[in-house]
Amino acid sequence: MLNRSYILLGAALAASLSMAAQAPDTLKEAYRGAFHVGVAINVAQITGKDAIGDALIAQQFDSITPENVMKWEVIHPKVDTYNFDLADKYVAFGEKNHMFIVGHNLCWHSQTPDWVFKDAQGKRVGRDVLLQRLHDHIATVVGRYKGRIQGWDVVNEALAEDGSLRKSKWFEIIGEDYIVKAYQWAHEADPQMQLNYNDYNLQSAAKRKGAMALVKKLQAAGIPIAVVGSQDHVRIDWPSAEDEDATIKDLASLGVKIAITELDVDVLPSVSFASADVSLHAAQDPKLNPYPNGLPAAMQTKLAEQYAMLFRVYLKNRASMSRVTLWGLTDADSWRNDWPVTGRTDDCLLFDRKDQPKPALYAVIDEARKARR
Repeated sequence: MLNRSYILLGAALAASLSMAAQAPDTLKEAYRGAFHVGVAINVAQITGKDAIGDALIAQQFDSITPENVMKWEVIHPKVDTYNFDLADKYVAFGEKNHMFIVGHNLCWHSQTPDWVFKDAQGKRVGRDVLLQRLHDHIATVVGRYKGRIQGWDVVNEALAEDGSLRKSKWFEIIGEDYIVKAYQWAHEADPQMQLNYNDYNLQSAAKRKGAMALVKKLQAAGIPIAVVGSQDHVRIDWPSAEDEDATIKDLASLGVKIAITELDVDVLPSVSFASADVSLHAAQDPKLNPYPNGLPAAMQTKLAEQYAMLFRVYLKNRASMSRVTLWGLTDADSWRNDWPVTGRTDDCLLFDRKDQPKPALYAVIDEARKARR
C-alpha cells in the first residue's frame, strides 16, 4: 500500500501539471515554430532601468529591435565620432536572452544628422563625398556587430506614398543607386546576416508596387535581399483581413521572407492623413484624444478582435513569415503617444501603461492555440 504522503504528493503534482497545462502560453512559446515574435526596446529597457519591462521582454519575446539607439543620429552623431555604448548594451541584452537580434537602421531620410549632407562650410556635399560617408558608416557599424546581429534594416522607408522613390537628400545628392550601394556594402561587411528592406503602408497597392519594383532591382543587381518588412502601423478598422493577406502574398511572391516589423493598432480617431511619417503633425483637439484614462471595455474588445485577425492572417501565411515585431512593449512606451497630436495617449499595444496584459494579448495567444488544434 502506498504511503499516504506519496499519495498526497502525487495528487499535488497532478494538480500542478493540470494548472500548468491551463496557464496562458507566452507569445514566444505560442508562436514557436511559426515565426519569431519580437518587440522594439527603448533606452530604459536596454540599460536595465525598466526592470519590469526587461522581465516582460525576456518572458514574452524571442526577438528584439532597437527603437532608436542604432539610428545614425545616436550611433554616429559627428563626422569623427561614433557612440556605441547603448548599441553595445542592446546587443548584449539580446545575446543574454538568446534572442534573434535586429539592427535598425543604416540609411534613412530621418534622424540623420545634418553634417552627413554638408561640408565644413555648411554647403551640400557632392555625390562622391556622401557615398564615402555612407560606405564608412555601414562598414563600421555592421562590421562591429558582425556575427552578432542576425538581420539589418539596411534602407528604411525609401518610398513615397505613390510608390516612387522618396526625394530624400540621399536620392537628391547620390541618385537612386544609393540603395543598391547601401545593400552591397552591408553584405560585404557581414555576408551571413539577413538584408532587410523596411517600409510602412505597404497595404496600399501603389506603394506595394513600388516596394516590389525596388526589391526586383536589388535582386537584378545580385543583392541577396532576404526580408521585406511591412511595418503594419495599422488601425482598429484597417486593414481588412483580405488586404493584409494580399499584401503578404504579393511581397512573398518575390521569393523573400516577410517580417511585420513595427506592429501597433491605433485606436484613436483618424487625423487628416494616413501615414507613419514622424515629421507630420496635427493640431490639438479634445475629440482626437477620447481615452486619456484608458480604453473602455468595448474598445478593448475591438482592439483584441483586430489583433486576433492580424495574427490569424500571419499564421495563415506562416511559411512566408520570418518575424512579427511589436513596436513597443507597453502603451506607455508607444511612439504614438503625442504623435501626430501633442498630448494624445494611444492604447495600441498588448500591455497597458501599468505593464499588465490586455485582452488583446490573450486573443493573440489564442489564435496560435487554435492553429495547433
